[in-house]
Amino acid sequence: MMQSNNWIICVQIVFCLVHYQYTVHEQHFTHLFLSRFGRRPLLLVSYLSSTIFAVLSAFSPSYVMFVIMRFFTGMSLAGISIISLVLNVEWFGVEHRTFSGIIISLDWTVGSWILVGIAYCVNEWRMLILAVTSPLILAIIAWRWLPESARWLTANGNAEAAHYYIKKCAEMNNRTECMTDITTKTLLECAETQTKDKNYTVVDLFRTPKIRKLTVFSGIVWYGVAFTYYGISLNITGFGLNPYLTQFIFASIEMPMKIGVYFFLEKIGRKPGETGTLLLTGLCLFINMFVAQDKWVIRTVVAVLGKAMSEASFTIMYLFTTELYPTVVRQNGVGYTAFLARLGVSISPLIMLLEDVWHLLPAVTYCAVAIGSGLVASLLPETLNTQLPEFIEDIEKPRVQSTKEEIQ
Repeated sequence: MMQSNNWIICVQIVFCLVHYQYTVHEQHFTHLFLSRFGRRPLLLVSYLSSTIFAVLSAFSPSYVMFVIMRFFTGMSLAGISIISLVLNVEWFGVEHRTFSGIIISLDWTVGSWILVGIAYCVNEWRMLILAVTSPLILAIIAWRWLPESARWLTANGNAEAAHYYIKKCAEMNNRTECMTDITTKTLLECAETQTKDKNYTVVDLFRTPKIRKLTVFSGIVWYGVAFTYYGISLNITGFGLNPYLTQFIFASIEMPMKIGVYFFLEKIGRKPGETGTLLLTGLCLFINMFVAQDKWVIRTVVAVLGKAMSEASFTIMYLFTTELYPTVVRQNGVGYTAFLARLGVSISPLIMLLEDVWHLLPAVTYCAVAIGSGLVASLLPETLNTQLPEFIEDIEKPRVQSTKEEIQ
């Protein structure tokens, strides 16, 4: 038994290190190419590479090839989540930004439902990989109608392309009269003085005092969010229910929770929402430490509530992060926080090994991280009804909050 446990520990540590290394390289290449080519082209590359590597892994003739193909599949899928989120938020104004952030997060919930159904019906692993990869075909088809981010184009001096997409957007929304004051010249003048000969990197996230503070705090919060979320999600066998049913219940609670989050964010704000959901996640974890294992109904109910709060914190933080960072380094900021989140994901399963030291130590660890990151979230600036910052210099200024009348 001891040798078996040692073997499991070794395998988990190896996977942790591999996941960490892949995250480092994935974030580096994502930043490098996005700063040069933009959001839209790299999104297509992520779609295509994810599909190709997933299909290759399904037909792998050996375990080594399977691991390598899944490694590259994970890299490609990470690019999809980062790019699509930023592209989505940058095309919405202040009034509809919360709605757009919540809508895109609902895809995660719907995907979890579909995944449970597919996994229950398809038992052969090769066919299962192909089945869960098939939605990417629809994504590739839909990509042709996606516009490039006008904010990114303007910030990088490509005013002509930005004007083209803004004009198309105005035509779709019957707002062509607004284009009279928006010309290629005005867009170029708006950005050229601040973007000329400037290549932004991750280093710029630590260049000035306020963005440095923002970067450190958001990184800590993201680590805590991912650490606790996957700590709860991966422990689906500890509640006395069928794993498929447990996962379905976990996914089902997300839908009403995210709808509630939308109304909360619209009225209260991002900072209290993120702080509150993380603290409540920690509270649920704390309560479950004192519920006996044979009380599986109570444990499951509390765990589901904790999962809902954790998912809410994930949803809020995705939107919150894109609003915190300026356009010129937004992709770098989201990539940096995603890197720390992945680090949390890779370490989270290893915490369960602490049961050998003390059976409550994993729960105590998850609880402490959730509460600690929630307290750090309270130190971030509020972004409700504020304009997205375009340049790093904008971070050093007080954020301008828009009223409902000004938005309308």
